[in-house]
Amino acid sequence: MRLKIVSVGEPSLRTTSQLLSKEQILSPLIQNLIEYMRDTLRDAPGVGLAAPQVGESLQLAIIEDKAEYQTTLTATELGERERKPIPFHVLINPEIELLSPPDVSFFEGCLSLPGFVAMVPRARSVKVRALNENGQPIEIEAEGWYARILQHEIDHLRGTLYIDRMWSRSFSSVDHHSRHWKSKPTAELVTNFRPRP
Repeated sequence: MRLKIVSVGEPSLRTTSQLLSKEQILSPLIQNLIEYMRDTLRDAPGVGLAAPQVGESLQLAIIEDKAEYQTTLTATELGERERKPIPFHVLINPEIELLSPPDVSFFEGCLSLPGFVAMVPRARSVKVRALNENGQPIEIEAEGWYARILQHEIDHLRGTLYIDRMWSRSFSSVDHHSRHWKSKPTAELVTNFRPRP
């Protein structure tokens, strides 16, 4: 079952989501929600989806970055982004610790702001403690693109969107990004878009 992805302006995208108890996590309601979110993410397609994006103010997010999503990137682009396939997994009640300063910037998009992208500074490495879909504790240490996805999705659970962190000069339609910026080296993008004093 596919769920409707809400867009910017929806109240669920701007509130801090509710924590889930183990009993709630194991309930048919949440187990079904996880499956429906998985179907929705793959249908979109995207690499992450948080419950607030489907109108549910719950501390729940899913992540999956399939190898097939990366086929349009060159080996150089994949290396620069430190991007590798990530299997499907669930994060509930996550707590994130930045292990490096938020000084790595790349273009990000969001299923709740369709058609646009912008450069967002993120930490290169993070540690996340959360519960999985069985209510069991998990700990993740991630770098590169995986760390970026984690930061993006966990932001959603706190009512924060990438546009709150973006370099505003870089905000672009997907079409213009593809036409003018997609193939540019990161150093050039940083020079063009870093906020000016």
